[in-house]
Amino acid sequence: MKSEANPKNHGTKKNHSHTDHHRMMIRDFRRRFYWTLVLSVPVLGLSELIQGWLGFSFSFPGADYLVFLLSTAIFLYGGWPFLKGLADELGNRNPGMMTLIGLAISVAYLYSAAVSFGLEGTPFYWELATLIAIMLAGHWIEMSSVLSASSALEELAQLMPSEAHRKNGNNVEDIPLEEVEKGDILLIKPGEKIPSDGIVSSGKSYLDESMLTGESKPVDKGEGDEVIGGSVNGDGSLEIRVESSGEDNYLNQVIDMVRKAQADKSRTQALSDKAAFWLTLIAISAGIITLSAWLIAGRDLQFSIARMATVMVITCPHALGLAIPLVVAVSTSKSAQNGLLIRNRTAFENARRITTVVFDKTGTLTKGNFEVSEVSTFADGYDEDRVVSMAAGLEGHSEHPIGKGIVHEAERRKLKIPEVEDFEAIKGKGVRGSLEGKNVMLLSPGALSEMDIEVPGGTDKGAETRVFLLVDKVLTGSIALADTIRPESYKAVQQLQSRGIKCWILTGDNEQTAAAVADELGVDGYFAQVLPDQKQEKIRELQEEGEYVAMTGDGVNDSPALAQAQIGIAVGSGTDVAAATADIILVNSNPLDVSALILFGRATHRKMVQNLIWATGYNVVAIPLAGGVLFPLGIIMSPEVGAILMSLSTVIVAINAKLLSVPKEKLVDG
Repeated sequence: MKSEANPKNHGTKKNHSHTDHHRMMIRDFRRRFYWTLVLSVPVLGLSELIQGWLGFSFSFPGADYLVFLLSTAIFLYGGWPFLKGLADELGNRNPGMMTLIGLAISVAYLYSAAVSFGLEGTPFYWELATLIAIMLAGHWIEMSSVLSASSALEELAQLMPSEAHRKNGNNVEDIPLEEVEKGDILLIKPGEKIPSDGIVSSGKSYLDESMLTGESKPVDKGEGDEVIGGSVNGDGSLEIRVESSGEDNYLNQVIDMVRKAQADKSRTQALSDKAAFWLTLIAISAGIITLSAWLIAGRDLQFSIARMATVMVITCPHALGLAIPLVVAVSTSKSAQNGLLIRNRTAFENARRITTVVFDKTGTLTKGNFEVSEVSTFADGYDEDRVVSMAAGLEGHSEHPIGKGIVHEAERRKLKIPEVEDFEAIKGKGVRGSLEGKNVMLLSPGALSEMDIEVPGGTDKGAETRVFLLVDKVLTGSIALADTIRPESYKAVQQLQSRGIKCWILTGDNEQTAAAVADELGVDGYFAQVLPDQKQEKIRELQEEGEYVAMTGDGVNDSPALAQAQIGIAVGSGTDVAAATADIILVNSNPLDVSALILFGRATHRKMVQNLIWATGYNVVAIPLAGGVLFPLGIIMSPEVGAILMSLSTVIVAINAKLLSVPKEKLVDG
């Protein structure tokens, strides 16, 4: 089966196609630059002005026509990308950078050609040749910078191996990666890359996921654990059951998400585009005004055209057009490498404005792995084992951490777990169903109070979460579970508070549990016993107090709160990267990454502002000089010098964008 025909690789193919097209354009500009450079040598050598500068004299019959022919080749071949761009932009009624360059070289060539065939004046073929050569070099450098910034996507795509070892009964066959399908059992040998997302069905090892999630420590994996395609196996053998392949793979989702984020235009970039458009109009107007002003002042046509061409070249908003997109490409790629997936560019850039971070407690600040710490009984005939087994029956198919903890306890006690009928989840309150012919419910303390059932006193201890078992509406027992606070949570809260950012906890847990965790972490406040549909209201309350709120949650029951917050941050665990309402996804579910997000957001915005200031400030200074305002003082800027400065400004903007970084020690230590 050919990979080209396989729709599962469409996303990766699309990325390669885009990159290949970009590389072809770079090669084209490079080739045109070298040919222009070669043809420019005799043009410069036969220029009287250049000969005067270098102190020699050389000519022969027909030299002027040879220079004309060479310059024509330079204009048509070297200048073709700009002439085509001029035609395309005018055809789309959207004049831009190519319009300026195309007009500048056309004016220079047509005027010089007219002089060669009888018009009085001095041609500036050598200015034309150097201008085109410099513009080609500038575009070559710019496009190479953009490709380099976007190459992280290609590097990610190359993390996947080319083939996989699929088990077929007792046999193992090597198949192309494109043929891997959901449900396949794959053998992963020591040191090999994981071919696809899946679940470990047998074996034990550790994986290096650093290139995927930014997690530097090897991650232990055993039976039942998720693995991510592209991660590198350690020294153990694993067998995995494929859960997703092709475009559904975590890696392809990341690549697609990063590509979309790079293409997404934030408000800052929209401002840049608008400024570039107006600068184009200003450049054309300034060129016409410069030409007219010098002609009215009595200067000859050659001088006036040279001034106009210089103004139009130097005013070209190339640097401004590149200022934001290149920072976007760099920041999005580097963020992804550090476990931050950006879905909303504007939200990412606004991370610097966050004044309050609201954390969902379970699974974000805590590990989300609940273990039963105590079982209490309140009715005759119900011992601890029976309370646990009935509760496990209700929670048998639950994905909630509390439910998993209860089922795990039943399995640890080797209890028989009864089958449940008529199962129903009661939103934000608990679960119910029919067990052994009885109506059984497992409820939160809040739900118990709503039923006017007195919650037994003296049962809650610190940060424990307690659920209550009711059989035929009679309270029969309770189970307390403890959820350990992540070690990273302490440092995350400290880092955020050290930057003047308030930290709040939002949880459906009872008051005592929420207070214990809040006190342990030293947060600024908490909301307890909040149902999922009430979380949005709590975010709104903070916003009404003037806070710029980032909400961090799991992207499922926290969706309304994530949508309400100015910035929604979803924690993703392993392959869970598709939180629909989140602006940013934290791949590692690590609260420390919220601090990293803010650092990256600030660094990105800082680079954007620096580039905008340079690109616009450069033009403010350069336009008057190009127009000749200092000519009475003997200071004049030639077109080729203008082209050099314009290209230099583009290179400075590109280099500044590539220097965007957040030191690793800051990401770790704050």
